[in-house]
Amino acid sequence: MSSADGFGNEPVADHHRAVFVISVAAELTGCHPQTLRIYERKGLVVPRRADGGGRRYSAADIAYLKRIQGLTAEGLTLEGVKRVLALEAQVARLQAQLESVQVAAEEAVRDAHREHRRDLVPLNQEVTLYQRRRR
Repeated sequence: MSSADGFGNEPVADHHRAVFVISVAAELTGCHPQTLRIYERKGLVVPRRADGGGRRYSAADIAYLKRIQGLTAEGLTLEGVKRVLALEAQVARLQAQLESVQVAAEEAVRDAHREHRRDLVPLNQEVTLYQRRRR
């Protein structure tokens, strides 16, 4: 069984399962099926194919199509949308890479602190009190 995504939505694995035919995907996104075919021809979305060759869209594809619609509604051309989506994907990859490097760096700092604490143990652990002599 797949795990839920933590936001009360469907399980994460089901989010990428291609189950919607083109007519349902068009209805869910509020656009014409021909528009979805154009998006596919332009390389904006790549639906999976059923055994018979029919297009199948996942919930993730539907969300992506809605993002495309939002960008076109803001006045971007399909080439502009393609570029924005590529840049967003690149930013997401770089953020994930940065988080990975940050975790590794934090671990390296913790290791260094542990190592230095061992190095700073005094050789002689006797306590010597300093007292001034009174004159």
